Amino acid sequence: MSMHLGTLNVGAQLRMSGSITHRSSKLIPRKRDYNAPAACAMAVMGKASAPGRTKTRLVPPLSAESAAHLNTAFLQDIIGNLLRAGREVQIAPYVAFGPAGSEPFFRACLPANLPLLECSLPHFGDCLDRAITSLLRCGHDAACVLNADSPTLPTRLLVQAARAIAQPMADIVIGPSTDGGYYLLGVKCAHRRLFEEVDWSTSRVFAQTTQRAAELGLSVTVLEPWYDVDDAAGLHRLRADLADDLGAAAAGLYQAPYTRAALARMIRHLENASIASFVAHGDR
Repeated sequence: MSMHLGTLNVGAQLRMSGSITHRSSKLIPRKRDYNAPAACAMAVMGKASAPGRTKTRLVPPLSAESAAHLNTAFLQDIIGNLLRAGREVQIAPYVAFGPAGSEPFFRACLPANLPLLECSLPHFGDCLDRAITSLLRCGHDAACVLNADSPTLPTRLLVQAARAIAQPMADIVIGPSTDGGYYLLGVKCAHRRLFEEVDWSTSRVFAQTTQRAAELGLSVTVLEPWYDVDDAAGLHRLRADLADDLGAAAAGLYQAPYTRAALARMIRHLENASIASFVAHGDR
């Protein structure tokens, strides 16, 4: 994931049907069986939207409030993308979320039965390791962590990841980000070393992670690179992709309806503000 998601601050225990506990994470199950044990589990690493705390690298050009709204839209679209991928291959979707106590935010904006996993530790690598360890302890054959910065990620890449990690000789599947991080990491067994000595939020994340895998003697399947939207350049590319319907369809981009609507609202707001300013002050 391009590991530029920031540190998640989350809870204290893993509980599933009252039978599994762990000190540093907490699974909050719901009625529908999204998380069938035989499936590949994919957890989106999500932060509850709050102005000044989420997508801060998009401020400017966005306001803190708009960046927070966009964070929510990204989460909604990424979960929608996971559910679409689940029509082609067995995937159990989760959200590994923070900060602690923000469950109501996720319940309000995401599917009601989606399992939520509290996963909060001071260091981001520890959060990723805890999420993967917790998913595997729930009985899944494989576990993937997925960023919350790529709302147009082609669905085919999620499908490819699930199929790749299901191969008998596969140890790791990784989707590199164009900024040097990664948008997805999947494993069959927990390997804490993958998250050690990694310079998070830098262009060295992908290279350092593959170095850790080599140290462990693990085979690595590399997916097609994709981009994050965590700065002004990424936002510009996102707007261009969503404005080009034919090009987006040809490239297999996820259509990201929530993100598309959020950006349209922001543009209308800016246009209305410009008109209001012109009417008030004239053409000076």
